[in-house]
Amino acid sequence: MNFDQVIDRKNTKSLKWHDKILNERFGHKDILPMWVADMDFRVCKEITDAIVKEAESGIYGYSIRESSYFEAVIKWYQRRFDWSIEENWIVNTPGIVPAVGFALDAFTQVGDQVLIQEPVYFPFKSMILKHDRKVVHNDLIKQEDDYYIDFDDFEKKIKEEKTKLFILCSPHNPIGKVWSKEDLIKMADLCIKHNVLIFSDEIHHDLVYKRENHYILSDLKDVYKDHVITATAPSKTFNLAGMQSSHVIIANKNLRNQFERVLERIHLAPPNPLAIAGVEAAYTYGEVWLEELLVYLEENIEIIESFLKEHLPKAKFIKPQATYLAWIDLSAYEDSQESIHQKLIHHGKIALNDGKMFGQGGQGYVRLNFACPKQTLYEGLNRIKTAINS
Repeated sequence: MNFDQVIDRKNTKSLKWHDKILNERFGHKDILPMWVADMDFRVCKEITDAIVKEAESGIYGYSIRESSYFEAVIKWYQRRFDWSIEENWIVNTPGIVPAVGFALDAFTQVGDQVLIQEPVYFPFKSMILKHDRKVVHNDLIKQEDDYYIDFDDFEKKIKEEKTKLFILCSPHNPIGKVWSKEDLIKMADLCIKHNVLIFSDEIHHDLVYKRENHYILSDLKDVYKDHVITATAPSKTFNLAGMQSSHVIIANKNLRNQFERVLERIHLAPPNPLAIAGVEAAYTYGEVWLEELLVYLEENIEIIESFLKEHLPKAKFIKPQATYLAWIDLSAYEDSQESIHQKLIHHGKIALNDGKMFGQGGQGYVRLNFACPKQTLYEGLNRIKTAINS
């Protein structure tokens, strides 16, 4: 795979690159987008071939997932994580964020409390609030070059009478941390002790670098199968976000029935035929492509680290253990988050995610998507340098 190939994504219906969207959100259309978390790489050829073959049928009626689809998904998790799952555990949703909403409807009531760990993927908080639930914070502690969980505060918060659900981000977005087995077990045991259900968003689980191991939370202890809902997808792994096909894996039959009743209530249809073909091909043939991708992304991490040390030495950057998202602290260069944001937009002409979107602990930070060719990455880094030095 030639990951160095620069692909023009303008005029391709890309949300990240669309002139109208960039102008609405950043005030400029001539701006380099490194914000939305999809990749600027082509998918592996086998995925394209499978989708094209399906498209050439000329008929796009209601579809079902056949046994080969489930077999591909099940074998992927067995091969990559030694995780044995069953076909009937797999529930399809059109994305992880919708799945969060479905879980809130299925397992909580209006006014219930839901725990999150900021800074964290911002739709968690917005979905909780849109469902008229209350956000409970167990904010991560930043010390030197790492983030830690305040377990005393964690237990205190989940002991609250109306705390019903904990949304875990594993690996963590935006900080790129892979949680240790010990941390995961400690969080899960406390949740079980206080009867708090866990929604474990593990969408970045395939994008973990060679020095780390990702642990599927629900597989760490048998008892966790009855207390953990695992959300995964091929979207980040294989750049299939636009296919809108994710997997919510629920071993416990009662929990699965509760979740599926919500989907039945809104008459949610199965994935479309192109998505089914693409996902099956990804899990069947995409492993070599993924391994090459991970090598390329690690090279991009090294580029970011070296560039910042040389050109923006006061910036703080912890190399991510997973994801293709760089969490960069620029607070030493400006007094306010707004000043950083405006300089990046108007002087650097670069679109990044503003750290404050991710909640507590995001002040002074930006999130940069480095799933792009090296030429694009260097262009983005130079634009950041220009903005900060302006």
